[in-house]
Formats: sequence, C-alpha cells, structure tokens
Amino acid sequence: MPSAPPPPDPACAALLDELRTLIARHARSDDTTAIDRVLLSAAGRPGEPEASTTGTVMAMIARGRKRLALGDTVHEYGPGQYLVASVDLPITGHYTHATDDEPALGFGLVLRPAAIATLLLDAEAARTAPRRKRPEPVALGLGVADAPPELLDAVVRMVRLLDAPEEDRAVLAPMIEREILWRLLSGPLGATMRQAATTDSSLVHVSRAVRRITEHPDRPFRVDELARSCGMSTSAFHRSFRAVTALGPVQFQKQIRLQRARLLLLSGVDDVSTVGYRVGYDSASQFSREYRRQFGAPPGQDARRLRALQGAAVA
Repeated sequence: MPSAPPPPDPACAALLDELRTLIARHARSDDTTAIDRVLLSAAGRPGEPEASTTGTVMAMIARGRKRLALGDTVHEYGPGQYLVASVDLPITGHYTHATDDEPALGFGLVLRPAAIATLLLDAEAARTAPRRKRPEPVALGLGVADAPPELLDAVVRMVRLLDAPEEDRAVLAPMIEREILWRLLSGPLGATMRQAATTDSSLVHVSRAVRRITEHPDRPFRVDELARSCGMSTSAFHRSFRAVTALGPVQFQKQIRLQRARLLLLSGVDDVSTVGYRVGYDSASQFSREYRRQFGAPPGQDARRLRALQGAAVA
C-alpha cells in the first residue's frame, strides 16, 4: 500500500490562506501591481493551452494548478509550489484547475540578474572563510520546487505592502525583494538562479543565442556559426543549449516560429501561407504539417477555433 502524503505544514497553510486573500483583493486584469516587477494573477477558468515565453521570473501558485510544456518536458505545479525561469523560453501553458467560485491565483516576481549578482557578491564578502569554487553543472533554465515557510512568508509580506502607504512600499519592497532572491538562491533551484547572474556561466552564452533566435526567428542560421559567436565549440554549445532550454537550437527556433505564427493567425490579418512565410517557412505544406504536429490542428482550423473561443470569452 502506498503511504499517505504528509499533512500540510500548518505555517505554510496559514500563509497560503493569507496570500490567496491578498491576491484576490489586488489582482488586476493585466497582472501588474503598484510594486514594480511584482505580478498578481487570477483566472476564473482553466483555459486553453497558450503559447508564450516565460521571461526571467519566479512564479508561485496560491490556488489552482498550472501546467507548462517546454519541448517534451512538462512541468505541473500547484499551491505552495513555485517556478523559476532564468532565461526567456518558449512554453505552452495553462491553468488546469480554476473556477469562477475558486479562481486560480498566482504571484510573480520578475528577476533582475544584476540584483542576483549583487546579492551573491555580498554573500561572498560576508563569508569568514574562503569557499572552494567548483564549477556547477549547467542547470535547466526552468524548474519547479516546493516553497518553504520562509519563502512564503517573504512573498506574503511583499503582497501586504499593496495595502501600505506608498512611502512604505518604496522603502520596504526592495528589502523584501532581496530576501526573496536570497531564499530562492538558498533553495533547490539555487543553481538556476546563480547561473542567471554569473557572467562566465553557460547560461549567459545560451541566453545570447536565445535572444538572437527569438528576435529573428525567420532568419536561417548555422549552428556552428551561432556557437562561434558565443565563443563555444559546436559540441559544447549543443550540450549547454539543450541543458538550459531542453531543446536543440533548431527545435527551439521551430517552437518560436510556430508560436509567433499562432499569434499572427489569431489576429486574422494574413492568410495561412503568408503567415508561414513571415515566420520563416519557405514551404506552406511543411508549415501546415509542423503546425498541426505542435497544436493538434491545421493552422486555419486552429485559428478559427481560437477566435471563436476568444469571442465567446468577450461575450
């Protein structure tokens, strides 16, 4: 017989209850808040899986569950769990548990590599004994973990500031942000956080390539030339790129192209062939084939379905 899951930590349960109350009170339709880089979201329905990019962010679920797919890797997380994305990655994701009576609720903090780097330098300077520096293995640029009470407490105190005077927010928010970053660095996803701020980490080189592909997905590239522009051998570049993104460079470009195509089709400005050409496909049949494999329906049919769903939501 499988053992029963351990009972929830009472401290975490109380903090999550308060976090849910605060998010429900302050969440806006555009997810922004009065505190820079702090995001709050509320979703009253599970919704369709949507293609997007992660940004560099920490995201925590207070209620509901969310599923994200990065290539063939699927991450699912729920109340009291958090996600860290240290590089902008193409994902498909949606809330899987949400209702009008109990909307899914989430907290987000946009990560600043400079702030993480400053914190690491301060922590190193505070050490009483030098630490032997060992090269860390390349970490996936996206991970999920359980939030300890200390991290939950810092997040709750950050959201409480939305009820505080503006001068309190201006002084205290940066202090709490620094605490949240330290809790993340000290947690199971610390390696992902650290490599986001280390100038000689493989993530920096991969991020440069990711930015180049994301900004110009319609442009073909040679992997060996991209590796050389990052100052890496082709084999090392391949290993690091896949370790961080869970995708090869060519697969990554394909994901970006197809996601951009879906957004263009949803707008209804161009026909299928034109959209395929705009995102970099020379062959309309190849575009339709790969689009169907990615999203489960041909481009035109998928776009009509999404527009119908969008119209129903507005109505």
